[in-house]
Amino acid sequence: MPIQILPPQLANQIAAGEVVERPASVVKELIENSLDAGATRIHIEIDKGGAKRIAIRDNGCGIDKEQLSLALARHATSKIASLDDLEAIMSLGFRGEALASISSVSRLTLTSRPETQQEAWQAYAEGREMNVSLKPAAHPCGSTLEVLDLFYNTPARRKFLRTEKTEFTHIDEVIRRIALARFDVEFILTHNDKPVRHYRVANNQKQKQQRLTAICGANFVSQAVHIDWQHDGLAIEGWVVSPDYAQNTTETQYCYVNGRMMRDKLINHAIRQAYQEHIGQQPTPAYVLFLTVDPHQVDVNVHPAKHEVRFHQSRLVHDFVYQGIASALTPSESNLSLDDSQPATLSQPVIAENRTSAGKNKFAQPSRPLSVPRDHAPEPYRKKEAQLYQHLISSTPKVEEATGDTSAVEYVEPLAGHTQGFGRVLTVCDQRFALLERSTGLALLSLAKAASLVLAQQLNPASQSLVSQPLLIPLRVKSTATEKQVIIQYTELLQRFGVDLQSDGQYSTLRAVPLPLRTQNLQTLLPEMIVWLSSQSDVSQSAFASWLAGKSVSAERTWSHSQAITLLADLERLAPAQVVSPTAGLIQPLPLAPFFEALLNE
Repeated sequence: MPIQILPPQLANQIAAGEVVERPASVVKELIENSLDAGATRIHIEIDKGGAKRIAIRDNGCGIDKEQLSLALARHATSKIASLDDLEAIMSLGFRGEALASISSVSRLTLTSRPETQQEAWQAYAEGREMNVSLKPAAHPCGSTLEVLDLFYNTPARRKFLRTEKTEFTHIDEVIRRIALARFDVEFILTHNDKPVRHYRVANNQKQKQQRLTAICGANFVSQAVHIDWQHDGLAIEGWVVSPDYAQNTTETQYCYVNGRMMRDKLINHAIRQAYQEHIGQQPTPAYVLFLTVDPHQVDVNVHPAKHEVRFHQSRLVHDFVYQGIASALTPSESNLSLDDSQPATLSQPVIAENRTSAGKNKFAQPSRPLSVPRDHAPEPYRKKEAQLYQHLISSTPKVEEATGDTSAVEYVEPLAGHTQGFGRVLTVCDQRFALLERSTGLALLSLAKAASLVLAQQLNPASQSLVSQPLLIPLRVKSTATEKQVIIQYTELLQRFGVDLQSDGQYSTLRAVPLPLRTQNLQTLLPEMIVWLSSQSDVSQSAFASWLAGKSVSAERTWSHSQAITLLADLERLAPAQVVSPTAGLIQPLPLAPFFEALLNE
């Protein structure tokens, strides 16, 4: 058979085989489109378990008449326009394949009306070339997608459908999962013209707890422990069932990454590991968890149905989830169950505006779907206060307002704190050196050296050992008899640094490291560390911390101006002795006298 281009309908049917597994898959894709369109009310009508009819009606922004035909074309979307958009996906859909794939294996009709149009229009794709026909229709603002006779033209797929009851159960579960993450949206579900579910918009704590109870059950609500854990750009919150009730609740297991329903093996492993200390090998109890990650640090384009994601720092995410759940399962005053005398307060969803490339659509993506007050949580970053602080610590011109003479400018001296520190960061040179303004003149500071000194202070255990962070996959390296003897010799030192390194036959196994080392290349660091310890006659804590820091900070790393300011503040706070007596290679004064003379002699 010669090579040829596939007909559009066949290509779409092949794509449908990856995306449209059963009627519930269609419901999921269409509801996600409605949410991306900013809908606050979604009505789902199902007939015969979805095999006969699926209708999704919303009050979203609608689609213009001129774009209706394009909406049913493959790889047509308003949600991304460049690679930069793809690397930071905030919408639930983005490939532009769903409608084209569904319409190729069913009779799909799209009716829509935006607020800018007086009338609605209806689109229908038919024929071998999937040509789209348009006709006027009556419809309020929003969109309706009707899917009839799913898999009517692909009987091989249709025969794999289960009973009507089974297929509707899958649809009901999809809607439950979506409704759990979107308290700001009303969901109505009917089956064979009979109302089945009605999740009303939850605007206050009581209404949100009612929806949570309706979806997860009263047992889960009464036995769950709240979790709210943050670190840098990661946040996880939600509920996990107390180990005391582990055997009673194992059905409800919902996990979301940036508001997207997920079945991720890495997260599931972290959850099981956190529970093992309490319940052993019993099945993992119920949980509802919302993980928030910087969209640049997660790849959602790794699964045809978007059920899985890939984290750029998978070990960091795994350890973060593990620590968050482990801390919640440890009894403390901060862990509150949902039936405590002071119930948890569920925060209002944050409405985020869509990317420019996605037109005027609005995403109602809740950055914190469920949360309770944090008594000891750090204050969030506030741009206006930060700018005011930078204004206060810098040398700013003060204009004599009384005379109105703006030409007379008097420069105020920097605050006294700068005269007792390294100085003020004017700019970053070559992305590796900070240009400082000091009382004695200008100077260049090596940011790599400063970062190494800061990390050395963070690694050096003071009064107590560092907390170990277990690795997702223990690291094993071959070790000689001499190297194994060295590991045994320095076991106590390693334990103080939070390094769990044990000899096992011909291998040495690294099981845990302290928090500052979690993101390092441990496969390279571990053998070098063993060799370095073997070459030392005696190792002090400070020497070991300095060596680890020197190996962990790359001299080629680039720095921004704000990062340099933060690093300098950490250095002054953690290593104040460096201000008086800096380490060699940290700071270099810049004498300006030769330049002044050169200019004067011109």
